[in-house]
Amino acid sequence: MKKLLTLGINALCLLLVSTAAFAVAKEVSPESLVPNDTQRQTALIVNRVLERYHYRKVHLDDALSEAILKRYLESLDPNKSFFTQEDIDSFSKYRHELDDAIASGRLEPAFEIYRRFRQRVDERVDLALRLLQENKFDFTRKENYRFDREDAPWAKNEAEIRDQWRKRVKNDILGLRLAGKDEKKIRETLEKRYQTMRRRVHQLDADNVFQTFINAYTLSIEPHTGYMSPERSENFDISMRLSLQGIGAVLRSDDEYTVIQKVVPGGPADKSGQLHAGDKIVGVAQGEDGEMEDIIGWPLQDVVEKIRGKKDTIVRLNVLPRSGGANAPVKTVAIKRDKIKLEDQAAKSSIIEVDGMRFGVIDVPAFYRDFRGQAAGEKNFRSTTRDVRKLIAGLKAEKVDGIIVDLRNNGGGSLTEATELTGLFIPHGPVVQVKDSQGHIDVERDSDPHEAYTGPLAVLVNRNSASASEIFAAAIQDYGRGLIVGEPTFGKGTVQSLVDLGQFSPHKQDLGRLRLTIAQFFRVRGGSTQHKGVVPDVVFPTAKGSGKHGERSLDNALPWASIQAAEYRAVNQVPQTPMLQRKHERRVARDSGFNFLVEQNQEFNDMEARKEVSLVESERRKEWDEREKRALERHNRLRALRGLPALNKLDDDEDEFEEKEDDPEGINRIMQEEAAHILADFIRQQRPVTAQAE
Repeated sequence: MKKLLTLGINALCLLLVSTAAFAVAKEVSPESLVPNDTQRQTALIVNRVLERYHYRKVHLDDALSEAILKRYLESLDPNKSFFTQEDIDSFSKYRHELDDAIASGRLEPAFEIYRRFRQRVDERVDLALRLLQENKFDFTRKENYRFDREDAPWAKNEAEIRDQWRKRVKNDILGLRLAGKDEKKIRETLEKRYQTMRRRVHQLDADNVFQTFINAYTLSIEPHTGYMSPERSENFDISMRLSLQGIGAVLRSDDEYTVIQKVVPGGPADKSGQLHAGDKIVGVAQGEDGEMEDIIGWPLQDVVEKIRGKKDTIVRLNVLPRSGGANAPVKTVAIKRDKIKLEDQAAKSSIIEVDGMRFGVIDVPAFYRDFRGQAAGEKNFRSTTRDVRKLIAGLKAEKVDGIIVDLRNNGGGSLTEATELTGLFIPHGPVVQVKDSQGHIDVERDSDPHEAYTGPLAVLVNRNSASASEIFAAAIQDYGRGLIVGEPTFGKGTVQSLVDLGQFSPHKQDLGRLRLTIAQFFRVRGGSTQHKGVVPDVVFPTAKGSGKHGERSLDNALPWASIQAAEYRAVNQVPQTPMLQRKHERRVARDSGFNFLVEQNQEFNDMEARKEVSLVESERRKEWDEREKRALERHNRLRALRGLPALNKLDDDEDEFEEKEDDPEGINRIMQEEAAHILADFIRQQRPVTAQAE
């Protein structure tokens, strides 16, 4: 089996910004939506591989069949906008049959369900177009629209779902009215959006249906296991060979929206300062004056193809900012495409002075390694560990009192780098244990006894620090080598491999590939980094809401587990942290910068908890104005603290095509400065004194 070279949470998603062109699909007739012999064979092989090799022991039975049916229906209709409860009841006959269907290769039930789904899409789109033509909506009438129906019940009947769509069309119209569109443009935009929704579904062929169904099976087992059809596998291979040329953002689908999952450090989106994780892209245009295409409801691959392009060309995006919630008006962002260069993601250092001490900060955005340069025999190939070693030498020459390694938003990367980077701070010994599906345990070790740095150390993490970041942070914590501060980490402690399914076929034909979870990481102390992540020694108040984020928020994620501890010798005893936590809490309670982060985090949590919006236009405008006012006040309080002039509005200092100054308000430094305060407290705590007040 072919093992992925990277371990980060975005190893596959990140490459979507450079996916090759997709052919324009033709409409598929309903009669052709039937399973073929190749798909039957693939289903049998997928089942066999999962049962034999998956880390979680798979037993395809009636209980799993129920989960597969539920997952398949949710995959087709995630926001419960097309099926009614009557449809769902009619599918209950398959509740205990899908396990047998997969095990025997009889896939007809999946295709029957899909044909019903396609029929319902046609009916709902016809209704939406009729409602749009009538356009008799009263935007003063008191009623709400539930835009997030993931946890809502299915509409009981046709009458209920028609009312749901009436509110949906009304909300779509209101959203464009709030964005300043005239009635003619609103009608044109929404007609095209609804027709595109229908066309996209009509273009899905039997292979698409099969892939969706098989992934309903894999995702019912574990969230990082998935099937890629031969066509999808080919596109993945092409993307692996290409440089990251585009805007530098990780994208994912969320219902009918394209959401920015992560902004790549050093990429065009990052440098622009205008795009952030959680923002929704709803429109794409080429060049400075190309027509803006509404892309709500588009497949992710098609959106990616619109966004990526040649270096130095402009792409304009219509974005619903995460900071504005469901009420946010669209803003247009222009980005100049460029390649994502390794040096743009390289570790960097800076110095912070607090409490009469000087601390070096090493920002590590990814665990990178130039495997190609290494294979070519280059002596000075780039790697995280090599770069950090040089930065440490520079900081030691500056005679810093301590070092902070900043791993916030570091989604992972090379396991080798995580191991070697840990070795810069410990004498030698095991770093992480890896247990495979057969129960065998391998131990990744640091064998170099030389330590690049032995002084006071803190590691700053947040909810997006994942995989290799968690391996490093956990090892530093287990060895007692330094303090971990910040938010509980993402919690991805699993390893995936790509399995070529054709090797199990008698004729070695191309059947696509399976991304398979084959192993789990365990700390040297024995506990897993899976699910719980790494819990900091000092937890920041911004951790509120992190329990709904990361691995612990994913369906069917592997649970936390433990194995026997490895043989290792801690460098220091576990530090006494309650006093550090209390000092931290008292300090940030009166810190304007941290109050900014806490208030902003609370605003985000409140918005993400909302499931519905008002359909009264005046209320929507008022809500948006009030949210904008609060955000502006927060920013101006922080700007005053930094000695910057106040803004009249949040985008006052934005020039459409120019790169922005790197963090003029010092938002990124707030947590770094507090980490420095904590490390200063820790250093004073270690000094022998006769009496010390908290």
